[in-house]
Amino acid sequence: MGVQNLMDKGSFILPEAASSVAAEVDVLFYVILWGSVGLFIAMIGLGVFFLFKYKRTASNRVAIKHVTDNHALEIGWTVVPLIIVMIIFAWGYRDYLKLIVPPVDAQEIRVVGKKWLWVFEYPQDGVKVLNELVVPVGQPIKLLMTSTDVIHSFYLPNFRIKKDVLPNKYTRIWFYPEKEGEYQIFCTEYCGDGHSGMLSVLKVVSRVEYEEWLKSSSSDNDIPLLELGESVYKSKNCNTCHSIDGSRLVGPSWKGLFGIKRQFADGSVGDVDEPYLNESILNPAAKVVSGYQAVMPSYSGLLSEREIAGVIEYIKSLRGATK
Repeated sequence: MGVQNLMDKGSFILPEAASSVAAEVDVLFYVILWGSVGLFIAMIGLGVFFLFKYKRTASNRVAIKHVTDNHALEIGWTVVPLIIVMIIFAWGYRDYLKLIVPPVDAQEIRVVGKKWLWVFEYPQDGVKVLNELVVPVGQPIKLLMTSTDVIHSFYLPNFRIKKDVLPNKYTRIWFYPEKEGEYQIFCTEYCGDGHSGMLSVLKVVSRVEYEEWLKSSSSDNDIPLLELGESVYKSKNCNTCHSIDGSRLVGPSWKGLFGIKRQFADGSVGDVDEPYLNESILNPAAKVVSGYQAVMPSYSGLLSEREIAGVIEYIKSLRGATK
């Protein structure tokens, strides 16, 4: 199973709807879309008809009659559009309430956006993960969201939900997953250099798979450190800012990094060893490499000690020139 391509299913315009609310939103969207298309065609058609009907010709030099007013027509083109617009407003408001008012039995998951990753915390189960939101199918889910730095925006196209994630403030949104699968999560508010790489995935699984995931999500003791570090590099969005081929990104490349000397922004020089790497993960602003900006978030509380050890071992395993 992989993340569903937004173009694989669904219509020409919208990706596949994966919740009941999404299906209702789509109905209103298509009513407005095709209603607008029909109105556009009618107006253009009427204009073209008048263009030829009342074109001045040799036998029709002047208008036969000059109409100054038509009360019935004026009332009609005022009242009818008003009724249509109010129907759309009431319909949209009804769907809006469904989108913002979660059911009382919704499971709450806390979401934190930071440059450039998503943190998902399950308070009732004591689980915290990065860039992977796992939920059981058929269970209403309420997301309580905030940001630690700038404005982000949580967007799930297949569920037709999007909400800004703000610093020093909580916003919320909910959804009801009807289909198992993996769906792309985007940040749709420009938040800096790594904005386009701030991707996450929603995994909708069966209740049995979900319970198994909860039990195993905090256990990584059976994975070799090197393999664990490589997994963290890919799953925690380290690859957004740090390359492993020597190319320069937002942060220094990890290739050939371990064991060299680094000059820092304050003019000091230090060795890239285990204590330095550990400090850089937990407190990245302490020693900023010269030529780079202090934009890396702290992973304190987000990675276990073993995950940090795995990242260090993975960096040590990389060889070659660095940038």
